[in-house]
Amino acid sequence: MHESLQFTDFLNHLFGAALAGLLEKIGFHASVAGHPSPLDFNPAAPFTDTFALELGVALFLLTFFLFVRFTLNVEKPGPVQATAEMLHEFVGGQAEQIIGHGYERYQSFVTAVLIFVLSCNLLGLFPGLGTPTANPKVPLGIALLTFIYYNFHGLREQGPIGYLKHFLGPIWWISWLMFPIEIVSHLARIMSLTIRLYANMFASDLLALVAFSMVPVILPVGLLALHFGVALIQAYVFMVLAMIYMTIAVTHEQH
Repeated sequence: MHESLQFTDFLNHLFGAALAGLLEKIGFHASVAGHPSPLDFNPAAPFTDTFALELGVALFLLTFFLFVRFTLNVEKPGPVQATAEMLHEFVGGQAEQIIGHGYERYQSFVTAVLIFVLSCNLLGLFPGLGTPTANPKVPLGIALLTFIYYNFHGLREQGPIGYLKHFLGPIWWISWLMFPIEIVSHLARIMSLTIRLYANMFASDLLALVAFSMVPVILPVGLLALHFGVALIQAYVFMVLAMIYMTIAVTHEQH
């Protein structure tokens, strides 16, 4: 039987009962033996290792940015501040190239996406910890949040009528055909973001697990290096796709 992480046990001990009650109220159900369901949860331990790791990453990043904010020093920036500034400049440069004018409004979101996905991806490098993004629920959650975010800004920037024109195509007399095609294609972005991240991180995790069970040192080290590379690339790709979708959403149609 899989033994949960100590942090997971700690969360279940302190907040498990409250979370179980909340889940019941919003439509989830306590698991019943022999009748599994995607909406089931363990009432005795509603916090899973994956959720606990996600929460740990979120708390760590919140602490990191609060520390940077309250220790800002223009004359003598410390290593933590320097790291934050490098990250800000990197994401800002990418956003300026992809989104263009007004990218600053969206930079904080895409930065959060990048570092959250990257941090979750890198957890798999540590013994005893899984990779949260190797669980499909985690990439799906990030993809849904990204989908809601850029659609919200598209509607805010252009209004309902202007944003609707994105789905009608460039030729008015076939707009009746293009509209359902564009809607399906638009919704497919959620699946694309989810599967791309999940499949790559799951495969990387699986390779590392197999290697550690077969060869004690040399091969696992190489595969951990591969996992590190995959983690970086997938976090970057997720951020870039979020920027591209944002660009499409907020760009006005040219007539």
